[in-house]
Amino acid sequence: MTTLKNDRFLRALLREPVDCTPVWMMRQAGRYLPEYRETRAKAGDFLSLCKNTDFACEVTLQPLRRYALDAAILFSDILTVPDALGLGLYFEAGEGPKFHRTIRTEQDVARLPKFDAKSDLSYVMNAVSTIRSALGGEVPLIGFSGSPWTLATYMIEGGSSKDFRYSKEMLYTQPEVLHALLDRLADAVIDYLNAQIDAGAQAVQIFDSWGGALAHQQYLDFSLHYMQKIVAGLHREKDGQKIPVILFTKGGGQWLEPMIATGADALGLDWTTPLHTARQIAKGRVALQGNLDPATLYGSFSEIEKAVKAMLDDAYAQGEKTGYIANLGHGITQWVNPDHPKVFIDTVHEYSAKYLG
Repeated sequence: MTTLKNDRFLRALLREPVDCTPVWMMRQAGRYLPEYRETRAKAGDFLSLCKNTDFACEVTLQPLRRYALDAAILFSDILTVPDALGLGLYFEAGEGPKFHRTIRTEQDVARLPKFDAKSDLSYVMNAVSTIRSALGGEVPLIGFSGSPWTLATYMIEGGSSKDFRYSKEMLYTQPEVLHALLDRLADAVIDYLNAQIDAGAQAVQIFDSWGGALAHQQYLDFSLHYMQKIVAGLHREKDGQKIPVILFTKGGGQWLEPMIATGADALGLDWTTPLHTARQIAKGRVALQGNLDPATLYGSFSEIEKAVKAMLDDAYAQGEKTGYIANLGHGITQWVNPDHPKVFIDTVHEYSAKYLG
């Protein structure tokens, strides 16, 4: 087992002492980087990029060559699971992901095939093990999955959606069908994340991108309930090392207390919840991650630095010494100048040291 040269990300997740605040970025391997665009062009299309082990490893490592990031995150897509369930994932230029098949009825759910992550998504596991080896213990590797509710919305709608018409129609008219689908997906995600952990992922994050679109009770019943099932089913230790679990619900700041009750190690925050408020609610029970607005990176160097310092002042306002990971409140966008994230990352490291000394 390789000893990590930089383990501050894992230490902060477990609320252990750190020398400065760790930082990584959601979607840090992406279209804002010219080297990513070149590799994607070589692969031919996005899915081919995900399914080619060498290309997936290359784009995972690219941001680490540019920036002093404290973690790598597996390059893949949240929709690999529905694709493996036979829905026929494809991408149309300018329109995002789409599926050839949708799930709208009880019969559709019943027809879903059995799922085995290690065989059905072997290309993901190959990527995890290859990336872990290529990292050489420099920083930890994060694995991830979409949440059952988020995956279900794509499967029911047939792609991205602004109003979740069919998903919410199922929720209110056929709740038993939606629960059956979500239960199947929770089992699949448990298998998928455990397979990633077995392949070498040292922390995992559950992306609940669309939980914030739900009403209060519906979020608890149709999203958080299934994430709690996943957290309970995960391997939380490997080779004597703890495997931290991060839950991230975009738009979920009002549900921090029930999210803490899931037993997750950390909660991701978007940019709508003040960090000092989240710290007051958490009371040291979980670590927190976030919450810079990704659009901040459109600003000048001085504006980025100002926003990052304000975020850190907020994160450490109550005198805590750890339990915080700097990140964006959602994924970095393709229009960001690649010189700008360096200001974010370097400011986090340099400015946070005054709080953690």
